[in-house]
Parts: sequence; structure tokens; C-alpha cells
Amino acid sequence: MKALRDQNLEAVIGDVSDPKVLDKVGMTNISAVLILCSECEVDRDFLAAIKKQSPNAHIVARASDPVHREYLEEAGVDRVILPSTVISNAAVRYLERVESAKNSKDLLRVISSVDGKKLAIITHDNPDPDAISSALALKYIASTVDVEADILHHGEIGHQSNRAFVNLLNIETMKIENTNMKEYGKIAFVDVALPGANNPLPEGSKIDIIIDHHQPVVKNGKNGKSKSTTVATTSEYSDIRPNVGSTSTIMTKYLQELGLALDKNLAAALLYGIRTDTLEFKRNTCPADLTAAAFLYPLADHEVLSSLDTPPLSVETLDVLGEAIRNKLIKGSYLLSSVGFVLDRDVIPQAADYLLNLEGVTTAVVFGLGEDQIYISGRTKDIRVNIGNVMSDAFGDIGSAGGHATIAAAQIPLGIFSGIKDKHNLLELSEGAIIKRFFRVTGIEKEGE
Repeated sequence: MKALRDQNLEAVIGDVSDPKVLDKVGMTNISAVLILCSECEVDRDFLAAIKKQSPNAHIVARASDPVHREYLEEAGVDRVILPSTVISNAAVRYLERVESAKNSKDLLRVISSVDGKKLAIITHDNPDPDAISSALALKYIASTVDVEADILHHGEIGHQSNRAFVNLLNIETMKIENTNMKEYGKIAFVDVALPGANNPLPEGSKIDIIIDHHQPVVKNGKNGKSKSTTVATTSEYSDIRPNVGSTSTIMTKYLQELGLALDKNLAAALLYGIRTDTLEFKRNTCPADLTAAAFLYPLADHEVLSSLDTPPLSVETLDVLGEAIRNKLIKGSYLLSSVGFVLDRDVIPQAADYLLNLEGVTTAVVFGLGEDQIYISGRTKDIRVNIGNVMSDAFGDIGSAGGHATIAAAQIPLGIFSGIKDKHNLLELSEGAIIKRFFRVTGIEKEGE
């Protein structure tokens, strides 16, 4: 009683099931009730009295064990608190914060050990906004410990949205083939995990830092299948979170943990990276993506973001979309389409996204031929299909493939068709091989027999 009064709280002593005691409290004016008793009999009597005098009150009760909790829920309590669950959840959150703080310090330690040289930050070929913004964030983190860094990539930034993104935010990137790798003391991968998989580095190359949200996939020669693997043992620092929707989310968490101030361009870049990789929070989105976006939103340059939302549509993109529609092959709810030879590989996933909107289609796969690779992009909204696993099983043994449950990609070197000189025959044979492999893995081929 004294402790309650010391906190300026009014206290009434008595039997909670006694209507006269409740009259002293004035239950008709009570909007919420917190019950901390641990005896079912007391709870039952008290609940009956509360519901009689204040039927609209919101009731929160503490349960002593799961059986007690079940009783309270059945009795009509609006919210039941189990202390053991609250404590365990708090402990998990605390451990996650400890781990996050340790990861941030470890990352800084590795970056700081560059020893007078620069840090090479390498994205996948033809980087998208998620890869570029993540690289930009890592470059900023490196600058806070006086380490110079360059953002490197192999292919082209071809998609009109991606070019607009780089130009509007004045992001400087470099072609890896135009650099001298001896200038760099350490190599960091962002939005890519394995050397040789969608990047020009030879397989087995030493990568010092790996930060990605895609689970790496390697070939398994025993059964021809592809399987997930871990790269933690092959790098000095590795942070791979397949449950997160974008690498930009991971980098935002690092910036928060390190307490670094963000300028409006970096905030806009990271927010755009999260939005594009999660398809505006409709694909592979987890709570971490939402909280990262909420943190970035008030800091971002919204004029830049508004400009990025309405990029111009190139003639090539329009042509590729037309080819994808004309060449579509539909079996059941599966759609496959070849767009032929392409100069800009970024239009292939854009076509896959577009075709997934067709009525009756739940899985769309679009592929096209580049200068030395076949590029394949897959999308699905069928919860029974993990398109990442399908792509890995279908194409992982002849190229690199993988992704998430709803979005995936593959690349196949054209070297497997090296004996074919005529482009028309090359296109025809590659189309047939891709369609046959995909349908065999999904079981569609057997259904049609």
C-alpha cells in the first residue's frame, strides 16, 4: 500500500470479488483492467464481477502457466501475459542486439586492417539499386575509419531505372576490368556471395568480406543437383541473411548499430534499394525490411525518390516486352518465354515481373541470350513453388543459379553450345534445352506425356 501511495496511486484493500470493493473503485468509469492474481478461482470471480459492472472494459491478465493462460483466454480475457514468455522474448532480443553490436565491430575491424591500400567493393554483374546502395553504404562505413574504397562491377548498368538511380544520386562506380586489383588490400562482396557466380572473379578467389541476402548455391557433382552452402569459412567476415528481403536492409542495420549519421542521398539510395528488391514490400519482405525503411524514410531525399518512381521506358525495353508476350509458352499456370538476343540483360527480370500479372499465370520464367551467357529470370506467386530451388535444380549443374522462394535467376555460359555457329540455330537449341530442363524439374513434362 505504502509503495503504491508513494507513486501517487490510489489503493483499495479488499476482496476483488466483493461488489462493495469494486464500488469503491468506480468500475463504471474503468476502461482497462490489469489482473495480476495467479489463482484461477480468484480470476473467475473477479472476471464475473468486472464483466457485470463494466462490460466494455479491456481486460489484461497475467497467467502463471500455459494451462492458466488457456483458462483465461476461454474466460474472455482480451490479452493474456505469460511472464516466462515475456522474459524469454526479451532475452532473445537482447542477445540479437549483442550479436548485432559484435558483428558491426568485427566488420570495422576487418575494414581497418586494409593496411594502407584501398578496399574493393564488388557487386554482381549489372548491379541493381540494392547492390549499388549497399556498396555505397559499405564505402561510407569504410570512410569512417579512413579507408578509401571503390565500387566495382563487371557488366553494364543497363536498366533505365538503374541508370537514373546512379545519375540522380551521383554514385561513382568503376568497371572491374579497368582497374588494377593490386591497388586493393581487401575485397568485399555485397549482394553476391560466391566468386565466379554472377561476377568475373575466378572460382576459389579469396574474398575478405561477404554481405548478402541470397543463400549461396553450389554444384553437387554426385547427383547433378545444386545445394545451399555456407561461405563463412572462406572469408574473414561473412554476413548472409536469406530471410531478409534486401542487402540494403542489412547495411541499414550496420549504420544504425554504428551510430553513423546518414545524408539524404544515402538514405534515399538505401530506401530505394529496399523498395525495389522487395517489390514495394510485396515480395520476400520481413519485419527487418519494414523497420529499416521506417528509419530511412524521414531521412531520405523524396524529390529524388519521386523522380526514380517514373523512369523513362527505353525502346529496347518495349521491344523485349513485346517479344516476351509474342513468344510465351503456357502450360497450366506456368509461363515460359524467350526474348531472343538482348543487349541489356536487366530487361529480362522486368519482363518476368510483367508476365506474372497475366491472368491464370502463377509462375513466369523469361530468358534471353547475351554476348556470352544465357540469362534466365524466374518469378512466382504460387506458395507451392520455391522458384529459387527450381532454378538451382534445373540449371545449377550447367551454370550458376539460385534465389528466393518467389524470385530467382540463372546464368548459363554459351560455351556449352560452342559448336554452333549459326545464331538462329543457337537460339533454337538453347530455347529447347531451357524449356525441357525447367519442365522436367517441375514435373510438367511428365504431366504432358
